[in-house]
Amino acid sequence: MVVETQASPLQDGGSGDSDPKVVDKVVIRFAGDSGDGMQITGSFFTHNSALAGNDISTLPDFPAEIRAPAGTLPGVSGFQLNFSSLQIMTPGDTPEVLVAMNPAALKVNLKDLVRGGTIILNSDTFRKNNLKKAGYAEDPRETGDLEGYNVHAVPLTSLTLEAVKETGISHKLAGRCKNMFALGIMLWMYDRSLEATLGLMTKKFGKMEEVFEANKKALAAGYNYADTVEVFTGRFQVGKAKLSPGTYRMLMGNQAAVLGFVAAAELAKRPLFYGSYPITPASSILEGLSNFKHFGVKTFQAEDEISAVGSSIGAAFGGAIGLTGTSGPGIALKAEAIGLAAMTELPLIVINVQRGGPSTGLPTKTEQADLLQAMFGRNGECPVAIVAPQSPADCFTMAIEATRIATKYMVPVMYLSDGYLANGAEPWNIPEVEDLPGIEVKNATDPEGFLPYQRDPETLARPWAIPGTPGTEHRLGGLEKQENTGNVSYDPENHQKMTLLRAEKVARIAQSIPELEIHGDSDGGDVLVLGWGSTYGSITSAVNRVRDRGGRVSSAHLRHLNPFPANLEEVLGKFKKILIPELNMGQLLFLIRARFCIDAEGLNKVQGQPFQIGEIEQKIEELL
Repeated sequence: MVVETQASPLQDGGSGDSDPKVVDKVVIRFAGDSGDGMQITGSFFTHNSALAGNDISTLPDFPAEIRAPAGTLPGVSGFQLNFSSLQIMTPGDTPEVLVAMNPAALKVNLKDLVRGGTIILNSDTFRKNNLKKAGYAEDPRETGDLEGYNVHAVPLTSLTLEAVKETGISHKLAGRCKNMFALGIMLWMYDRSLEATLGLMTKKFGKMEEVFEANKKALAAGYNYADTVEVFTGRFQVGKAKLSPGTYRMLMGNQAAVLGFVAAAELAKRPLFYGSYPITPASSILEGLSNFKHFGVKTFQAEDEISAVGSSIGAAFGGAIGLTGTSGPGIALKAEAIGLAAMTELPLIVINVQRGGPSTGLPTKTEQADLLQAMFGRNGECPVAIVAPQSPADCFTMAIEATRIATKYMVPVMYLSDGYLANGAEPWNIPEVEDLPGIEVKNATDPEGFLPYQRDPETLARPWAIPGTPGTEHRLGGLEKQENTGNVSYDPENHQKMTLLRAEKVARIAQSIPELEIHGDSDGGDVLVLGWGSTYGSITSAVNRVRDRGGRVSSAHLRHLNPFPANLEEVLGKFKKILIPELNMGQLLFLIRARFCIDAEGLNKVQGQPFQIGEIEQKIEELL
């Protein structure tokens, strides 16, 4: 059913449902052109939901082409929000509500909408030209394509222009306020007040008086419009979630990484240096760290990937936490330098915010296809430690862990995030500083008996001698080192010994990382779903659904990928079948099969999008 709604937005509200229906969760997706403000709209609604005490998970979906022609499929921008009174782990499988600002947004997103879901359309954009650009031969409202959905065709643009005309703002800027009109409708539908959003709007637009007033009027008009017309019969309320006590803030994964590495440097009592070439989707880490100069953080925006990593290696040699960040293509360019860090055994940390595809690929879309590159993507025998956060908030925790490993074992660490984690957000319980794990850093200061490659008997770490420390001068470089002295060596036996020592050092990291925990039946069962990185939420949710129906399925999630947790083989041996879902063609699957000779089965997706819970759930059922 398509309902055309034309009532005045300026009419006083009051006819809305006084008793909203209480629901456990709602999944909303805002979609439009890249210039339609969908990310701002989604962020504002997220902020409002956070203040309402909901558990939240978000997924911004940036367009494939940022500067695509208006109204075309590649230019569609989306923002999905799952908010709930229960604990949630993903932005949701399928949205129940779709706000589509034009035909292209409808075309791209309709396939994901739950059958019977609500669609709010900007009817002003459903003109012949826009329909053609979106690939519609006819108006989908008239062809039956929208049959079975609850459709509200609202002239968002014209109603917005009417609502803000008294502000004197230009016609172009007035039209851009339509996202706030749509937001007002959604705030009314989910029983939210305007005050929280107005407060955020003040911070966002407060210095631009005309823009602020226009957006304020558009927001209020959308809210009053929904309250006035009688077609929005469904009004809903999502209660507060039972979260652990504490102070919370909404946190995106890249923001969490920024805070985590700043905290790690403070814990280690070492300055933090970040050298990076800006690259999607890691650019915001550079932007974020540049705001922490008052903590002694130094940032360097390099002109290329090689100089970026080179500067960070130099910083590590100088006694700082040497941090560099990039995406998959940048890792390929940094490969030789990472090998240098492995040879010189310096605590370099390399952030890889993975994105879709080889070469340039899909810069704005997510994937986790760089695991084998992290494991083997350098010449020679060159192992590095690898960690991977499992959620946006976990990016904070694993930043500290990466720093701990790098400084304790004097080894480069690869930190595998991805676009899904980087741009997704969830509530983060801000920890007390005294509750954070300590990072003890030792620098060589005694010249008596100093040898640059004389190793700690427990960790095999070489001493970290800071330049300028008398009596600790030593050579560095990419040529093979002689054991203990660090002199250049071409001796075959020495090369083999040093190669084995570097590998053993990485292997010993397993002694200081937690054992792998089983979510479900610790004594084993029919199926174990093994994951890593950003698949955590989808895997855990799918496993919980199947377990609720009595299925003997459990899950385990790897945050340490090199080395693996010491008990991984034992855990795998407890289950009849192993399923490994990955956003790649089976990279962890390859490693598990090779390492443990286990006939695990993969579930693989490379569409630039995360797993839906139902996809994993279905595969589990096939294996049971």
